[in-house]
Amino acid sequence: MIGHLEKTVIDCPDPRVLAAFYCQILGMRVNEDSEDWVVIGSEPGMRQVAFQRAEHWVPPRWPDPERPQQMHLDVRVADADVAEQQLLALGARRVQARRETGFRVFLDLVGHPFCIVFGGPAHS
Repeated sequence: MIGHLEKTVIDCPDPRVLAAFYCQILGMRVNEDSEDWVVIGSEPGMRQVAFQRAEHWVPPRWPDPERPQQMHLDVRVADADVAEQQLLALGARRVQARRETGFRVFLDLVGHPFCIVFGGPAHS
């Protein structure tokens, strides 16, 4: 092993807004906060996700291969229907996948795809 994964970094137009969105979904808190860089996690150094400002933001257009998803997060949930309603209330948008066995696809506030997963192991 060469190292440990420290955090996943997501480009976006407004790091604070997108970090707050994911804090509500994942039950995390803000561990670092500056104008162009916000890090969330369960506690400093643990399961962190960072959001950095991209001045010329061009969102993905999933599932368009010309502008692929680039990255996505899988979020395991106990009840997909309840989770979907909560996500929609936060401003997420639901998009249909070709097949949806054990997962549902959403877009965050700036167009990043992410999935809720439920039941047995599933891949989006």
